[in-house]
Amino acid sequence: MKIKQAEYIASFPNVASCPQDSKPEFAFIGRSNVGKSSLINMLTNKKGLAKVSVTPGKTQMLNFFEINNSWVLVDLPGYGYAKTSKATKATFSKMIKTYLTERSNLFLAFVLIDIRHSLQKIDEQFIGWCGQNGVPICMVFTKSDKLGKNQITQNIHTINNALLETWNELPPQFITSSETNAGKEEILGYINQIIESSTVLKT
Repeated sequence: MKIKQAEYIASFPNVASCPQDSKPEFAFIGRSNVGKSSLINMLTNKKGLAKVSVTPGKTQMLNFFEINNSWVLVDLPGYGYAKTSKATKATFSKMIKTYLTERSNLFLAFVLIDIRHSLQKIDEQFIGWCGQNGVPICMVFTKSDKLGKNQITQNIHTINNALLETWNELPPQFITSSETNAGKEEILGYINQIIESSTVLKT
């Protein structure tokens, strides 16, 4: 898939206010400061489409972007270390969980994991919650340019072993870097495959 058009639609404070559209939606979410905005900009070939900030937790709404006039990329608030009040974090949590479980045209959520670290407890909890609630996910390892190939392999092996303590089968996984464009074709190809499969099923 080649992205020829990527446009910001709007930001919404809750699921009820989101547009009533039938286009497939693919959500991106991860712990604060995981490199989500950089990854979105890399995938869409559009610098500045998603706002990159040195301050974790700046995404505080459901941000919708139309891609190729055929599907929607949804930038979800990060979870974890954002410097916000307990009340705000609770609102984020409710917003995210409601979107992931109630949005009928959500096809898949990409959960971003920083490849430089072992599996963080909050990542493990979030991935586990998705599994328990039937939310379809893929795992996206970010910042792969910061490590050598052997270290990447070792870290992924460690993360997967931790997940397999509670998962029978691992979700699909992609290794990415917003600096080198690693994983770009694979992710966009996977999205295209899902969209095409859904079109075939409907016809």
